[in-house]
Amino acid sequence: MIVSGTGALFCFTLFPLTLSLAAPSFTVDYKNNSFLKDGEYFRYVSGSIHYSRIPRLYWKDRLLKMYMAGLNAVQTYVPWNFHEPVPGLYDFSGDRDLEYFLQLCRDLGLLVILRPGPYICAEWDMGGLPAWLLKKKDIVLRSSDPDYLAAVDKWMAKLLPMMKRYLYQNGGPIITVQVENEYGSYFACDFDYLRHLVKLFRSHLGNDVVLFSTDGAGVCSSENDDDSVVKLRDTRTAAFEAQRHAEPRGPLVNSEFYTGWLDHWGEHHSVVPTEAVVKSLNEILELGANVNLYMFIGGTNFAYWNGANSPFAPQPTSYDYDAPLTEAGDLTQKYFAIRDVIKKYKKVPDGILPPSTPKFAYGAMKMKKLTTVSESLDILSISGPVKTLYPLTFIELNQHFGFVLYQTSLPVDCLNPTPLSSPLNGVHDRAYVSVDGVAVGVLERDRVISINITGKAGSRLDVLVENMGRVNYGKYINDFKGLVSNLTLGAETLRNWTVFSLSIDEVVKEGLLWGRVSLQDTGPAHSPAQPTFLSPPTFYGGTLEIPDHIPDLPQDTYIQFPNWSKGQVWINGVNVGRYWPSRGPQVTLFVPASLLSTKSPNNITLLELEVCPCTRGQCVVEFTHTPVINSTVTHIKPYTREKTLNTR
Repeated sequence: MIVSGTGALFCFTLFPLTLSLAAPSFTVDYKNNSFLKDGEYFRYVSGSIHYSRIPRLYWKDRLLKMYMAGLNAVQTYVPWNFHEPVPGLYDFSGDRDLEYFLQLCRDLGLLVILRPGPYICAEWDMGGLPAWLLKKKDIVLRSSDPDYLAAVDKWMAKLLPMMKRYLYQNGGPIITVQVENEYGSYFACDFDYLRHLVKLFRSHLGNDVVLFSTDGAGVCSSENDDDSVVKLRDTRTAAFEAQRHAEPRGPLVNSEFYTGWLDHWGEHHSVVPTEAVVKSLNEILELGANVNLYMFIGGTNFAYWNGANSPFAPQPTSYDYDAPLTEAGDLTQKYFAIRDVIKKYKKVPDGILPPSTPKFAYGAMKMKKLTTVSESLDILSISGPVKTLYPLTFIELNQHFGFVLYQTSLPVDCLNPTPLSSPLNGVHDRAYVSVDGVAVGVLERDRVISINITGKAGSRLDVLVENMGRVNYGKYINDFKGLVSNLTLGAETLRNWTVFSLSIDEVVKEGLLWGRVSLQDTGPAHSPAQPTFLSPPTFYGGTLEIPDHIPDLPQDTYIQFPNWSKGQVWINGVNVGRYWPSRGPQVTLFVPASLLSTKSPNNITLLELEVCPCTRGQCVVEFTHTPVINSTVTHIKPYTREKTLNTR
């Protein structure tokens, strides 16, 4: 089968199948270069939507807008780590209810292209692989490593039988199932692993299902020993001619036609012009090719789910992607332009389009200081302190996300500025450093590996390390977090650490921080060795009351952080995501109405990590109806990878 992607060398494998005579059926007709649905010619026009990035309350709204645009299918990933947070504990409830999502697709008349991994990339933490796999330090992910395969087999034994009842031939919406993802770009190049997956998928799903793979450029894809793999070196319509030369028969497929592109903190928001998108889409459809628009709606990286690229470049909370539907599901000019193109080739459903959801500006809300992280260790560290000669990683502490605090004492007097360094670049990913409760600087992976500090021998050194998201693409997805190598003070290696695994999400959800009284002044401190004014990591809280006598409230909104620097925000105990307006490009965070209430005050909790504006007279967050995800703040050289060579 032929498949293309916007901006990458893609190959698409259609594994052999056994045709079932029972209706309904979905098969491939190589003779006539097409798919057959119930024995009739079929061409899909699909769009990507990630249920894990959209609140369940809005799944139907987003899917209906996709259907009304003329799509007859959707494509979605299944993030393994979203459903199995710890080994053997599965969660398919609430916003993780994959079966309900598939039922909605079926009810709305949308077919499904399912991409269950086990690896998915998707700019998702660790490419969807669960961090607990790293308990075996030398594990080779995405390979025939026995420990990795055992975990994959167990996961797929849970997931795939659930999916079997939703296959098209069983009356469900799933027409094709992907095996792995972009394996051609991975260093392992383990064909035994791929064969194992095909056999595993067949054992759970049967022989009638259409299995496929989508591969990027790389040595592995060029040496793939499956005769049905086609290598593409371009993505414009001329590429299909080259593909036909490589494989004369089979339906043409562009499985990732990029409507936009991903963002990273510190770069400009990516924008792909509508004109370029519709021009290429028209050319693809004119050829009779199948196409999937990636993304049709991007959604949001709530909590800690964002991924990162290498060299380390984490993605922001918004996954808007400059897609036809915005992060909040709003209709855009690009949406209507794409719909007009699709109209030329197939009938678009009649009826009224669902409108963009209303937004409400609730205004400014005062915040007050609750407590610092260091003052709250008795409740934040549920498991208690761990004494260790050298630092432990997150995984060694059985913690996957969030923050870990490392404490030790200065072994010598540092009356003059002395470098505190991570000589092996072992801060993964960002460390907020204080001496005796006074903030003195920030260490940052790949960027700031040394700061100068002062202090007396015996002074307490606090290093709060933040996991900013695991690498999701390439050979460095085995991304350990925390202090993965030791720190030095001058020429001396620091030892005798006390390490606190922090359960911040659980503590915020229980409201345990609100009764704390801080004894520490968190006003900006200025160290002669550190040119930046900083505050120690501190929690702040406030309440938003929404009148219950105003019709149609609550509504969606956006929260912004005037004069705040960087941190995490929770609303009514739900982790909304990271804010970092001092770096950009994202300034506001999307707050769905499902998180808000008119019946009781809404609690907002911030963990501000760097600079608190409260000592300068302003201590507010603001709820607005207008998103700002394209601030021009730029600190970092833009990240590039082969996949970015798209229609822009």
